[in-house]
Amino acid sequence: MQNGTYFMSELWTNDEVVRESLGIHKGIVPSWQRCDFNLPYTKEITSTVDDHLALITKGYRAMIYSGDHDCSLSYVDTQAWIRRLNLPITDRWRTWHVDNQIVGYTRSFSNNLTYATIKGAGHTAPEYMPRECLAMMDRCLSSVPL
Repeated sequence: MQNGTYFMSELWTNDEVVRESLGIHKGIVPSWQRCDFNLPYTKEITSTVDDHLALITKGYRAMIYSGDHDCSLSYVDTQAWIRRLNLPITDRWRTWHVDNQIVGYTRSFSNNLTYATIKGAGHTAPEYMPRECLAMMDRCLSSVPL
C-alpha cells in the first residue's frame, strides 16, 4: 500500500496544475521526489538540542511525537534526545485518547514541551494514523492537553 501511495504522491506533486496552484515557479524545482538521499549537503548539523532549548526557554510551545512502530528513529532514541534537554518532568506518563480509545502515551516537561507516542504508527506517523495525529495536532495548536 505505501509504495502505491508514494507513487501517487509523486505523480500529484509533479502535475503542472498542482505545481502552479502551489506557486512553484517553473525551473526552480525540476521535479519533486518524496525522499532524495543524494542531496549535496555542505554542512552537517550534529545536534539541535541547544536550538530547541533556546526556543522553548523563550516561551514557544513544542510537541515532539513518535510512532511506536518507527524503525527509522525509535521512540527510545527520541526519549534519549529529550533527556539531553535536561528539563524537569511536569506530567508523568499517561495514556491519551481519541474517541475513548487509547492511541498513545504522553508526558509533559517544563517550558511547554510535550512528548507523545502514537500507537501503531511508523516513521511518518500521520501517514499510518491520520485521525489520531490530526487529533494530537489539533489539541496541541489549541493548547488543549492530550
